[in-house]
Amino acid sequence: MPNTDDHALSTVEAYHRAWTSGDVDRAMGYVSDDVRCFAPDEKVTTKQDWREYLTGFVPMLTGAPEHARMTDGDRVALWYFPQTAVTTTTLASELFTVRNGQIVEIRLAFDRLGYVPPEGRPA
Repeated sequence: MPNTDDHALSTVEAYHRAWTSGDVDRAMGYVSDDVRCFAPDEKVTTKQDWREYLTGFVPMLTGAPEHARMTDGDRVALWYFPQTAVTTTTLASELFTVRNGQIVEIRLAFDRLGYVPPEGRPA
C-alpha cells in the first residue's frame, strides 16, 4: 500500500521547488482549483489570489533554504527562510493538505515586519 506521507511530501516538494525557482505556473499545477488559502493577507483566499501573491513575491526572492519539515498523512509542514534583499533570517512556515496529488489547503505564517527595510519598521 502506498505511503500517504510520501505522496503528500513529494507533491509539496515539487510545488515548493517550482515556485522558489521562479516557475509559478508549474507550481500552480500542484494546487487544486478549489484550494483554500490562509495567509497573513486575508484577501489571499483562492488559487488566483495565491498565484498573484506568488507572482508578486517571487521576483524579490534570492533564496529559500529549508529549516525543517514534518509529515502527518496528507498534511505536510515546511519551515524555511524566504530570502530577499531585506532579510535572510525571517522564518516562514506553511502547512499543506494534499489529496489525490493536489494541494487542497495552504496555511502560510511569517513575520511581515521581517520584510520591511529597517528604516521603515515601527520603533
